Amino acid sequence: MKHLFFMVFLSFLMTSCGSETKSEGLQGHSPIVSNHGINIQFSDVSHLDFFKTEILNNDTLSSKFMAPAHIAATVVASREGANQPLILFENHELASHFTQLAQLQININQISNINLKQRRIELERTKDLQAHGVATGQDLLDSESALAMEQSALANEKAALMEHESKLVSAGFSVDVLRKSKAGTAFLICDIPENQIGNIEENSTCSIQFNAFPNTEFTGRVDAIAEIVDPSTRMVKVRISVDNSSRKLKSGMFGDVTFNLSDHHNLSVHQNALVTVQGRHYVFKKISENEFERKEVKIGQQIGDRIIIFDGISTTDELAVEGVLQLKGLSFGY
Repeated sequence: MKHLFFMVFLSFLMTSCGSETKSEGLQGHSPIVSNHGINIQFSDVSHLDFFKTEILNNDTLSSKFMAPAHIAATVVASREGANQPLILFENHELASHFTQLAQLQININQISNINLKQRRIELERTKDLQAHGVATGQDLLDSESALAMEQSALANEKAALMEHESKLVSAGFSVDVLRKSKAGTAFLICDIPENQIGNIEENSTCSIQFNAFPNTEFTGRVDAIAEIVDPSTRMVKVRISVDNSSRKLKSGMFGDVTFNLSDHHNLSVHQNALVTVQGRHYVFKKISENEFERKEVKIGQQIGDRIIIFDGISTTDELAVEGVLQLKGLSFGY
């Protein structure tokens, strides 16, 4: 009985020792993760072919971005001999805002240049008459009240003007541009994602194809980028002017605008090299034959399959572009 117990104990001991030796052997091939996950070192370099890398350089990036657009207004000559051409808006509310804005400007000029000047002259005359005993205190009060009413009317007209102007600006229009626009011009409005605005510049050209003329390419110019980002869609309005001297283009027509995007000589990485964890962006830099280092970076716009990097890495750095998710799991523990 004692002999049997001794044999069982010896067998258990040998099995335990063998398991421990085997575990240590496997552990020797596992990556060594240190410095809170920043450094990942592989002891078995034969498996490193799994991680493809690229060496960075300052390339000139170019790409194209397409966005739907519509003709929001056209400018045509007035047949009644008016000094200003007609603005034909697609949106009737915008047409009303522009018309009322023009009338308010007339009212403001009338009050500022005529009414107020006249009321000030009358007030000064009443003060002089009162000083000589000809006018009464009531006359002076009436003159002051008349001036105050004109000043209040001017303030109200200016407030109304700002309200109508803000409606036009929100829709992508500039009041000054509309007033100075020439007959034979069409204005397009397109919505651009917030993350692409940095790639579009004012006064740059773009190509446009309209649904009504699928075989004709028009050239437009970026007039302005709106000051407001739509809080629900995260879109920004861009206004584009197009020559419409042929009068082929009509308000309300739809088309597609193509922007040529470029970002000259900036450091960029392939989109597959980037991982994001809790709102922070990281890449994995190869620092030796068998070791990667996690680097936090500040990113810019994406152009094609490349993402601009502003800080965190340097030219000639070698970054992982394949196997990045595996490095992410090792680095962050999942």
